[in-house]
Amino acid sequence: MKLKIYHIILLFGLSILLAGTVLAGFRLWKLSVERNQVKEDYALSNSVTFGLFSVDQWRDRISEVLSGQVQDYHITKEQQKAMQRAVEKELHGLVAETVADINKPQKGLGAKLKKMAFNALVDSSEIQAQVRPFAKTIIAKVSSPESERRLKSIAGSKLNQLESQIYDSTRVANYTITKYMYKKYRVNDPISFNNAINNKLHAIGLETVKYTYLLPGCVLVALLLWGFTRKQLQLQTPIYVFGLLFALVLLAAGTLLPVIEVDARIESLHLLMMGEKVEFQNQVLFYQNKSIVGIISTLIDRKKPDAIIVGVLLMLFVIALPLLRLIAKAIHILSPEKISSHPVTRYLTFEMGKWDMADVMIVGMLMTYIGLNGILKSQLSGLNIHTSSLNVITSNGTSLQPGFYIFAGYVIYATLISYILKRITTDKEIRKQMDGK
Repeated sequence: MKLKIYHIILLFGLSILLAGTVLAGFRLWKLSVERNQVKEDYALSNSVTFGLFSVDQWRDRISEVLSGQVQDYHITKEQQKAMQRAVEKELHGLVAETVADINKPQKGLGAKLKKMAFNALVDSSEIQAQVRPFAKTIIAKVSSPESERRLKSIAGSKLNQLESQIYDSTRVANYTITKYMYKKYRVNDPISFNNAINNKLHAIGLETVKYTYLLPGCVLVALLLWGFTRKQLQLQTPIYVFGLLFALVLLAAGTLLPVIEVDARIESLHLLMMGEKVEFQNQVLFYQNKSIVGIISTLIDRKKPDAIIVGVLLMLFVIALPLLRLIAKAIHILSPEKISSHPVTRYLTFEMGKWDMADVMIVGMLMTYIGLNGILKSQLSGLNIHTSSLNVITSNGTSLQPGFYIFAGYVIYATLISYILKRITTDKEIRKQMDGK
């Protein structure tokens, strides 16, 4: 009686652990969907298409710099002196040229009379002496506050006219997206939007870590309970069925959760223009994350024969065959002797492992991550520029995601339960032979 109660408690405990594993997997999937949506919103709102590569953005920033230069415009004392010297030089030259033109040989009577009258009444040296005060008066008029205001007004109107002539085809799309994002996250400006995104991602990250530990933790506890009861022959079958259910949850979570994420961005760009700083922040060059199911769907959706073949092969060897092996193990452990010992059942259970490419997929994803990470680091490092007028900082956020680690856990776990099934089958055969004797 005590043993029965112990068995019931054990199976109930395994049920609780299985429920915890399913809950953790489901929550991880929901969190991954939510995180991906938030990251895509951020990537779209901060895309280089609407930022660094947008004519509108450059127009606004350059206009701001030029407007500031126009509003701050003021003729200094040094500039006034330089302008006066230039005006004096031009006026002296103009007077000298005029006198020389009048004094050159004249042919007509009228022209000769004008020349005589000019030389009799006008002293060119006196005119040259008047150049300096006349130039000073001109500069004083140009440098007056009223003239400066008039010049600023003219320059500002020309600048506004130039702005209106610059049009970017992304303006409407950028406005629509920005309005939608601000409404969705209940913010009113870019800084608040970025803060809201970062806070949301931080909260999602904390929950993801919690459930990422919870899922394999439940499986490990179940394995420990399994180990403590390995000599209880009457419990081998129900516990092994629980083991197959744990494997099924790991397989589902590992294939549905993102396995790799690529995030390349220009963290900041600072350009010094006319003494003013033109700045762009968090410009997303590329963002994408994919699960194994997502990779397969993308390949099949490309409508190219080679991509479709690769996608179908991945679906067959990475998802379908591991699932078929789990079903075959369940049939083998639960079926009567006639079915469990059938050659087809035994082949599916014990021999088909050579066609299971889940472990190869793990190596492939790891190599893909290493390759992508290396390529992005190399390419982005070439964009890092540090000069007196231009400073560019890039960032590479490529990383392996929880799906990769859970799928790797499934591969290890599937190998372990295959070994356990062989032990159980061997023990049964030995007992059968002993009973026959």
